[in-house]
Amino acid sequence: MNHDNDGPLAPEKVDEVIAGYPNKTGDVLSILESLQEMHPLKYLPMETLALVAQRKGLAPSRIFSVATFYSFFNLRPQGRHTIMVCRGTACHTRGSSLLMAGLRSESGAEYDSGEESFTTPDNELTVRTVACFGQCALAPVVSVDDDIHGRMTDMKLRRRVRELIRKEQNDENSKS
Repeated sequence: MNHDNDGPLAPEKVDEVIAGYPNKTGDVLSILESLQEMHPLKYLPMETLALVAQRKGLAPSRIFSVATFYSFFNLRPQGRHTIMVCRGTACHTRGSSLLMAGLRSESGAEYDSGEESFTTPDNELTVRTVACFGQCALAPVVSVDDDIHGRMTDMKLRRRVRELIRKEQNDENSKS
Protein backbone atom coordinates (compact mmCIF):
# COMPACT_ATOMS: atom_id res chain seq x y z
CA MET A 1 0.00 0.00 0.00
CA ASN A 2 1.21 3.51 -0.74
CA HIS A 3 2.10 5.29 2.50
CA ASP A 4 2.88 8.68 0.94
CA ASN A 5 -0.24 10.16 2.52
CA ASP A 6 -0.32 8.51 5.93
CA GLY A 7 0.56 11.62 7.98
CA PRO A 8 -1.58 14.61 8.92
CA LEU A 9 -3.82 16.24 6.37
CA ALA A 10 -2.55 19.40 4.72
CA PRO A 11 -3.56 22.57 6.62
CA GLU A 12 -5.38 23.87 3.53
CA LYS A 13 -7.58 20.75 3.49
CA VAL A 14 -8.39 21.19 7.19
CA ASP A 15 -9.21 24.87 6.62
CA GLU A 16 -11.45 23.96 3.68
CA VAL A 17 -13.45 21.48 5.79
CA ILE A 18 -13.75 23.89 8.72
CA ALA A 19 -14.97 26.64 6.36
CA GLY A 20 -17.89 24.37 5.46
CA TYR A 21 -19.12 24.51 9.07
CA PRO A 22 -19.05 28.18 10.05
CA ASN A 23 -19.57 28.26 13.81
CA LYS A 24 -22.52 25.90 13.93
CA THR A 25 -23.32 24.23 17.24
CA GLY A 26 -21.88 20.74 17.25
CA ASP A 27 -19.74 21.38 14.20
CA VAL A 28 -16.66 19.72 15.71
CA LEU A 29 -18.25 16.30 15.30
CA SER A 30 -19.01 16.94 11.62
CA ILE A 31 -15.57 18.44 11.00
CA LEU A 32 -13.79 15.45 12.51
CA GLU A 33 -16.00 13.04 10.60
CA SER A 34 -15.23 14.80 7.30
CA LEU A 35 -11.51 14.92 8.01
CA GLN A 36 -11.35 11.24 8.91
CA GLU A 37 -13.23 10.27 5.76
CA MET A 38 -10.86 12.43 3.72
CA HIS A 39 -7.72 10.76 5.11
CA PRO A 40 -6.40 7.91 2.94
CA LEU A 41 -6.00 5.71 6.03
CA LYS A 42 -9.35 6.77 7.54
CA TYR A 43 -8.01 8.15 10.81
CA LEU A 44 -7.37 11.42 12.64
CA PRO A 45 -3.67 12.06 13.24
CA MET A 46 -2.87 14.00 16.42
CA GLU A 47 -1.46 16.86 14.33
CA THR A 48 -4.80 17.17 12.56
CA LEU A 49 -6.66 17.27 15.87
CA ALA A 50 -4.29 19.97 17.14
CA LEU A 51 -4.84 22.02 13.98
CA VAL A 52 -8.63 21.77 14.34
CA ALA A 53 -8.33 22.96 17.94
CA GLN A 54 -6.16 25.90 16.88
CA ARG A 55 -8.43 26.90 13.99
CA LYS A 56 -11.60 26.60 16.11
CA GLY A 57 -10.04 28.41 19.08
CA LEU A 58 -10.68 25.44 21.37
CA ALA A 59 -8.48 23.60 23.82
CA PRO A 60 -6.79 20.58 22.20
CA SER A 61 -8.15 18.46 25.06
CA ARG A 62 -11.70 19.32 23.99
CA ILE A 63 -11.12 18.10 20.43
CA PHE A 64 -9.32 15.00 21.70
CA SER A 65 -12.18 14.22 24.08
CA VAL A 66 -14.67 14.30 21.19
CA ALA A 67 -12.42 12.09 19.04
CA THR A 68 -12.00 9.54 21.83
CA PHE A 69 -15.59 9.54 23.07
CA TYR A 70 -17.16 8.38 19.80
CA SER A 71 -16.16 4.89 18.69
CA PHE A 72 -16.38 5.69 14.99
CA PHE A 73 -13.33 7.96 15.20
CA ASN A 74 -9.97 6.32 14.67
CA LEU A 75 -6.74 7.65 16.13
CA ARG A 76 -4.65 4.99 14.42
CA PRO A 77 -4.36 4.26 10.69
CA GLN A 78 -7.00 1.87 9.39
CA GLY A 79 -6.72 -0.82 6.77
CA ARG A 80 -8.15 -0.73 3.29
CA HIS A 81 -10.51 -3.50 4.32
CA THR A 82 -12.38 -3.97 7.58
CA ILE A 83 -13.26 -7.28 9.16
CA MET A 84 -15.56 -7.26 12.16
CA VAL A 85 -15.86 -10.36 14.32
CA CYS A 86 -18.88 -10.74 16.60
CA ARG A 87 -18.04 -11.33 20.25
CA GLY A 88 -21.61 -11.91 21.40
CA THR A 89 -22.41 -14.96 23.51
CA ALA A 90 -23.57 -17.21 20.68
CA CYS A 91 -20.60 -16.31 18.49
CA HIS A 92 -18.15 -16.60 21.36
CA THR A 93 -19.37 -20.08 22.31
CA ARG A 94 -19.12 -21.12 18.66
CA GLY A 95 -15.52 -19.99 18.21
CA SER A 96 -15.30 -16.30 17.36
CA SER A 97 -12.18 -15.94 19.52
CA LEU A 98 -10.51 -18.57 17.33
CA LEU A 99 -11.38 -16.48 14.30
CA MET A 100 -9.62 -13.47 15.85
CA ALA A 101 -6.58 -15.60 16.71
CA GLY A 102 -6.49 -17.01 13.17
CA LEU A 103 -6.65 -13.56 11.61
CA ARG A 104 -3.85 -12.35 13.85
CA SER A 105 -1.73 -15.37 12.98
CA GLU A 106 -2.44 -15.07 9.25
CA SER A 107 -1.66 -11.35 9.15
CA GLY A 108 1.41 -11.28 11.37
CA ALA A 109 -0.07 -8.28 13.18
CA GLU A 110 0.84 -7.47 16.75
CA TYR A 111 -2.22 -8.16 18.83
CA ASP A 112 -2.89 -8.40 22.52
CA SER A 113 -5.91 -10.61 23.21
CA GLY A 114 -7.24 -7.84 25.46
CA GLU A 115 -7.48 -5.45 22.51
CA GLU A 116 -10.62 -5.27 20.45
CA SER A 117 -8.90 -4.37 17.18
CA PHE A 118 -5.70 -4.43 15.21
CA THR A 119 -4.48 -3.27 11.82
CA THR A 120 -1.98 -5.22 9.76
CA PRO A 121 1.45 -3.61 9.28
CA ASP A 122 0.74 -3.12 5.54
CA ASN A 123 -2.58 -1.39 6.32
CA GLU A 124 -4.48 -3.87 4.20
CA LEU A 125 -6.79 -5.05 7.02
CA THR A 126 -8.29 -3.66 10.17
CA VAL A 127 -9.84 -6.35 12.33
CA ARG A 128 -12.14 -5.39 15.18
CA THR A 129 -14.75 -6.96 17.35
CA VAL A 130 -18.36 -5.89 17.71
CA ALA A 131 -20.76 -6.63 20.54
CA CYS A 132 -23.38 -8.38 18.39
CA PHE A 133 -24.66 -8.48 14.82
CA GLY A 134 -28.05 -9.86 15.89
CA GLN A 135 -27.51 -12.92 13.69
CA CYS A 136 -27.07 -15.42 16.52
CA ALA A 137 -28.58 -18.35 14.61
CA LEU A 138 -25.71 -17.98 12.12
CA ALA A 139 -22.93 -17.86 14.72
CA PRO A 140 -20.10 -17.24 14.47
CA VAL A 141 -20.71 -14.18 12.34
CA VAL A 142 -18.22 -11.81 10.71
CA SER A 143 -18.51 -8.83 8.45
CA VAL A 144 -16.00 -8.35 5.63
CA ASP A 145 -16.21 -4.85 4.19
CA ASP A 146 -19.83 -4.63 5.40
CA ASP A 147 -20.87 -8.01 3.93
CA ILE A 148 -22.20 -10.32 6.66
CA HIS A 149 -21.03 -13.94 6.64
CA GLY A 150 -22.51 -16.55 8.99
CA ARG A 151 -21.33 -19.96 10.20
CA MET A 152 -17.79 -18.76 9.65
CA THR A 153 -14.84 -21.04 10.23
CA ASP A 154 -11.18 -20.16 10.58
CA MET A 155 -10.38 -21.78 7.24
CA LYS A 156 -13.25 -20.05 5.38
CA LEU A 157 -12.28 -16.68 6.85
CA ARG A 158 -8.60 -17.07 5.98
CA ARG A 159 -9.58 -18.04 2.43
CA ARG A 160 -11.91 -15.00 2.18
CA VAL A 161 -9.13 -12.68 3.36
CA ARG A 162 -6.64 -14.15 0.87
CA GLU A 163 -9.18 -13.71 -1.95
CA LEU A 164 -9.79 -10.11 -0.90
CA ILE A 165 -6.06 -9.30 -0.88
CA ARG A 166 -5.44 -11.16 -4.16
CA LYS A 167 -8.31 -9.28 -5.85
CA GLU A 168 -6.89 -5.98 -4.57
CA GLN A 169 -3.42 -6.85 -5.91
CA ASN A 170 -4.85 -7.92 -9.28
CA ASP A 171 -6.80 -4.64 -9.49
CA GLU A 172 -3.64 -2.65 -8.75
CA ASN A 173 -1.60 -4.65 -11.28
CA SER A 174 -4.20 -4.09 -13.99
CA LYS A 175 -3.95 -0.32 -13.40
CA SER A 176 -0.16 -0.38 -13.96
